[in-house]
Amino acid sequence: MGKTTTAPPAAKHVLVEIPVPHVLLVTMDLPVQMNALPMETVWEMDQIWRWFDDEPELRVGVITGAGTQAFSAGMDLKERQKLVSTHPNNPSLRLNYPPTGFAGLTRRIGKKPIIAACNGHAHGGGFKIIPNSDIVLASPNATFRLPDVLRGTAALAGAFPRLCRTLGLQRANLIALTAYTLGAEEALQWGLVQRIVPPGELVMEAVKMAAGVAAMSPDSVVVSRAGIREAWETGSVEGATRVTAEAFAERLMGGENVREGLLAWREKREPKVQSLNLQ
Repeated sequence: MGKTTTAPPAAKHVLVEIPVPHVLLVTMDLPVQMNALPMETVWEMDQIWRWFDDEPELRVGVITGAGTQAFSAGMDLKERQKLVSTHPNNPSLRLNYPPTGFAGLTRRIGKKPIIAACNGHAHGGGFKIIPNSDIVLASPNATFRLPDVLRGTAALAGAFPRLCRTLGLQRANLIALTAYTLGAEEALQWGLVQRIVPPGELVMEAVKMAAGVAAMSPDSVVVSRAGIREAWETGSVEGATRVTAEAFAERLMGGENVREGLLAWREKREPKVQSLNLQ
């Protein structure tokens, strides 16, 4: 088990663990309702991910759902229906997600990478987490779906542009306009999922991958991720290169982890990486 310098924020329906040093494992823990999240839990998860980015002992996150059937079925529709019926003229009460979106993840930019271990159905808001995750592993029974057109809602928490960037116009429209259910194998072929892992090994494999990333220079990981996401967000290759270099180049290349990494290469040994130096 790893340690942190500060305690994680309190949360009712979220399990927070540090299974190995520098890796945060977050589990949405409402398996009876397919890990559909009430609004309170959405805000609690936003606070957890903010804490994760600020906590110096943590470098990589993993998100998964409790049970074997669902990653997350999205928002708690019973709660949402009640809010719609009791506050028809107050949209702020019905749409009051944090700026980072559903589960604090669908619009998160953040600083550190998060790996999704999709252990079953990822529908609605649960699916919206997937295209904004940095790496996605899935079990063979995972399915991905946006049922909003069946409910009269829309994926307004960040899914539309991210799906279009990742999958292309026509595939994104197939998912958004027809409530098409994407299986794990097809998601792998489309590039949305990077690896399919047996259910009993999924979280372990995600933690193992996260530990591998956490063993790298945390400065390099943060800057590499920022550069890739800048290109993805802006669509300008040269613009993303310029913005990333202006933000990080001097601090990264003058940092202790670069000096140690180059020295370790010369001495033919593993580098002894230090904590993130880009605060």
